[in-house]
Amino acid sequence: MTDTPSDHARLQSQSAELLFAAALFAGAIVALALSWQGSNLDAGDLPRVAFVLAFALFTISIGYAHPTFGHVSFDRVAQVASILVLGPVDAAWLNGLASFIYPWHRLRKGVPPPSVLSAALTNAGLMALMILAGGKLYQNLGGPVPLTLLDLRSMGAILALLLTMQAINEAGMMVLAWVRGQAASHSVSLFDTLTELTSGLIGVLVAIVWTRMEIEVFLLMLAVLAAGMLALKSFAEMRFKLERLVEERTAALRDKTLQLERLVAQDTLTGLYNRRHADAFLVREMEHATRVGHPISIAIADVDRFKQINDGHSHTVGDRVLERVAQLLSERMRDSDLVARYGGEEFLFCLVGMSDQEAVAFCEELRRAVERERWPALAPGLQVTLSIGVATRRHETTAHALLHHADVCLYRAKDLGRNRVVAR
Repeated sequence: MTDTPSDHARLQSQSAELLFAAALFAGAIVALALSWQGSNLDAGDLPRVAFVLAFALFTISIGYAHPTFGHVSFDRVAQVASILVLGPVDAAWLNGLASFIYPWHRLRKGVPPPSVLSAALTNAGLMALMILAGGKLYQNLGGPVPLTLLDLRSMGAILALLLTMQAINEAGMMVLAWVRGQAASHSVSLFDTLTELTSGLIGVLVAIVWTRMEIEVFLLMLAVLAAGMLALKSFAEMRFKLERLVEERTAALRDKTLQLERLVAQDTLTGLYNRRHADAFLVREMEHATRVGHPISIAIADVDRFKQINDGHSHTVGDRVLERVAQLLSERMRDSDLVARYGGEEFLFCLVGMSDQEAVAFCEELRRAVERERWPALAPGLQVTLSIGVATRRHETTAHALLHHADVCLYRAKDLGRNRVVAR
């Protein structure tokens, strides 16, 4: 089996995404290695390491699927809190590790390993770089670690920390969208941005309680916080479900509207456009032809002796004749032309850009196609022909005037014996 162009494009996109993820992860490793002297943890801090890692994984898991781009979680709570308690280096590697671990549960859902690896590398690299950059800026602005109280300096440094982290995160998501061949707007959502900034503020509260309160109070706050995050998750999921429902209902309404428009514009028997649509089309094309000066021709065709067909073969056969004539005509029309059932056994053609000689030759081809059709297969002894009158715009400025000339030519064709094309 050979790969289709779409398969090849998908493989290229996946390869580009994996390359971007690997570069991001490698950049985070290098940045952490260069900053490792800023670590405040040692071998005796294993319980604290385990707690921060578990807390980070918990805040990631309490998230919701973005409707078009990835997973939105409350991981900013653990990230900001750990920056303010442990410092940027330890916060970066711990939260980066959590971000690397979390995506692997998707293997049980049937997600291909390369996709999971790409997500793990992207998340870990972006989160580590974001935390490290934001945390370093926080410290350079005089932000204390650990944070025990809020004053003007620390509040300013915290604001810079939150905005820097958000900016880096948004930029990373935009680049990832570009790598995937998506519009950058697919990665941006005001609701998600506000959720992440709010999560950062909650992280500040967690850090202060962590450093100043007893363990019981801290655990109680985490329990209340978890309940609140779960409620926000439910709200976000309900919001996206409602948005999807509105989109589905809107699409269904749009389809119904298109169906109604087609019913209003189409003839129910032949499926061609009806007279109402044809008149509007003629007015529009005549105005354009008059304005730009290009040729336009109108032809009216009439099924010869159609009353005799109905009387001699039945109205059912007459309907089948109109359907087949409509099919023969529409099969030969260009996309720029119009063919419509103009009433009874009459058909109208609007031939855009055709000169008088071209229009006559084209109508003659249509006439011969109808004449050559195997009509006896529809009813024994049946023969169907067309008479056609053609008028090409000269000095006329209205569709009504050109229609009149075509109609006059049609009657001349009938007077001359039918089954012919007559042009003025």
